[in-house]
Amino acid sequence: VSKPWGSYQVIEARGKYRIKRIIVKPGGKLSLQSHQHRAEHWVVVKGEAEVTIEDNITVLHSNEHIFIPLKAKHRLTNNYSEDLVVIEVWYGDNLDEEDIIRYEDIYKRQ
Repeated sequence: VSKPWGSYQVIEARGKYRIKRIIVKPGGKLSLQSHQHRAEHWVVVKGEAEVTIEDNITVLHSNEHIFIPLKAKHRLTNNYSEDLVVIEVWYGDNLDEEDIIRYEDIYKRQ
């Protein structure tokens, strides 16, 4: 699925979990967002990720991971010159793509 910041592919979706492969282009930034029905785990497999969770910013490198709690405001950013590849695991009772509240979005999506 193409997005303004890159793309994603659903690898597996069953029951209470979904696994996605996310590619964020250099300079790409996902919206600052939260989810009411799912938590997420991110594992960086290529590149460097700037991860915002609430008021904390962390830089993750290949083979590092982070947990995004339910309802936490979060964002994934690629400030580097190569593609960022992240494996994202959703876990929750409702895995609908519409379970998203956007607070900031450089691409002007609602």
